[in-house]
Amino acid sequence: MSQKTVLLVEDEDNIALALTHLIGRAGFRLRREATGNAALAAMREDPPDLIVLDVMLPERSGYEICEIIRRDPDLSGVKVLMITAGAGDVARRKGLAVGADAFMTKPFATADLTARITQMLGEGSDD
Repeated sequence: MSQKTVLLVEDEDNIALALTHLIGRAGFRLRREATGNAALAAMREDPPDLIVLDVMLPERSGYEICEIIRRDPDLSGVKVLMITAGAGDVARRKGLAVGADAFMTKPFATADLTARITQMLGEGSDD
């Protein structure tokens, strides 16, 4: 089985560093972008299997990016896990409404994030 690719879109360097280490340690190939426009360009160049997408980003919000992904036939297979430090239930409902496959609110346990990514990518199953 080929290694699954995760695109991390997070503008806070400290958070991105921790998540990069965590996702990489879980065995996924990882790329990181810090802005909305850079994330869109990276996805169009080499679509990932999953995008871990912060809601609050420079240039474009995670909500806008998710809407663009869902309208683009070339990106239709990309799974979206939105993350935010914002107000829980309202942000979660909006994220799911714009097409996110899953939503997590910061802070979250690192084991929960790894488990969610693994589950969303179908890793660890006998597919």
